[in-house]
Amino acid sequence: MQFIQNKTFDEIKVGDSAELTRTLKQNDIELFAVMSGDVNPEHVDADFAKSDTFHKVIAHGMWGGALISALLGTELPGPGTIYLNQNLRFGHAVGLGDTITVTVTVLDKNPEDLHVTLRCVCTNQNNEIAIEGEATVVAPTQKVRRPRVMLPEVHLHERGARFDELMNKTAPLPPVRTAVVHPCDALSIKGALLAREKDMIIPVFVGPKAKIEAAAAQAELDISDVEIVDVPHSHAAADRSVALARQGTVGMLMKGKIHTDELLAPIVNKETGLRTERRMSHVFALDVPNYPKPLFISDAAINIFPDLSTKRDIVQNAIDLALALGIAIPKVALLSAVETVTLSIPSTVDAAALCKMADRGQITGGLLDGPLAFDNAISKSAARTKGIQSEVAGSADILIVPDMEAGNMIAKQLIYLAGADAAGIVVGARIPIVLTSRADGVLSRLASTAMAQLLVHYQSNTIAI
Repeated sequence: MQFIQNKTFDEIKVGDSAELTRTLKQNDIELFAVMSGDVNPEHVDADFAKSDTFHKVIAHGMWGGALISALLGTELPGPGTIYLNQNLRFGHAVGLGDTITVTVTVLDKNPEDLHVTLRCVCTNQNNEIAIEGEATVVAPTQKVRRPRVMLPEVHLHERGARFDELMNKTAPLPPVRTAVVHPCDALSIKGALLAREKDMIIPVFVGPKAKIEAAAAQAELDISDVEIVDVPHSHAAADRSVALARQGTVGMLMKGKIHTDELLAPIVNKETGLRTERRMSHVFALDVPNYPKPLFISDAAINIFPDLSTKRDIVQNAIDLALALGIAIPKVALLSAVETVTLSIPSTVDAAALCKMADRGQITGGLLDGPLAFDNAISKSAARTKGIQSEVAGSADILIVPDMEAGNMIAKQLIYLAGADAAGIVVGARIPIVLTSRADGVLSRLASTAMAQLLVHYQSNTIAI
């Protein structure tokens, strides 16, 4: 165990010194901004970080002074020190990537008031002085020795950044004519209008015209130039939207204020629906703060207890979506409770069979491994600890869950406990379906729409080839 202890006034001698070394990283700047509330773009903007002014800002206020304070408070004199004043002069600029060594040296002691004066110097990796000056403190009189508190690992996450990247990918693509099914609330209408503003869709509102117009008026949203297909109720809106898709009039469906089962009923109809040779499945796209890339989970919304054949379709649907979103070789983790094939746990047997199906070309476009427990799928350290050697383990793009219950719980835990943002669509039908929850906000709806638009164009190009 590591300990932290101070030097009392009586123990301190003129000439005593202590030092620490740190390298300035972008995360240091961002974390300071979060803790202090300082969001001045001159302090935190990455582009501004290239300028000389930025370097001076860092050296003067944000970082150098904080390092000096940390050294005085933890090493010399250490815990119990009272900081009185400091007088610092700034020399050579400090920039991102610079390694700074901070040294404090005792210059003088005053036994009458326990004041200790220390020289403070910050030098960079080239021995150039960045900061120098003096600090005066009240030294402690009682000895303190306690276990050193290990600081938590901090992950800074820009909320919505990965979804913004996803939506930016749609910029060069033409918008897709989209049936918005029963948009009789403000959130459904606003989401569709924002998607139109971003040139992702050309919305066609399908539902009771009077209700749609009333909801838009109440929310002060202008829909005067939006095509409305007037039908009497939500069931009719779902039926008519599916008919428009079968006719080729629309290339996407977007869920409005309608229950999921009510929307899906006409879609899965064998005679008049949008079924293909594949089983339809739902794919969650999650932006998880502690995970370095988008994470996809399937199926957490449609197939309750999928058999092996259905799981094959679920896997292929998820791979095709990931390819459409620009992931060159999607890594697919087939989840179970353990990472060994165990006859008493059917999901492990299914995982092994799916891997062999991929070997035989029955699943294409991705890299599969399983069974894998959740920790092994997303944590390289967990995989190493268990001796798992795999290109997928610890770096999965796609998590295939054993059943809908497990998938729904994993996704909701990541959303509500880990702070993940979520989007989702239904794939495997003739056209993609933007299937958002009533609890989803505008960001989720836009990201889901972007996924669907990218898939439409990917499939169109694939068929053309």
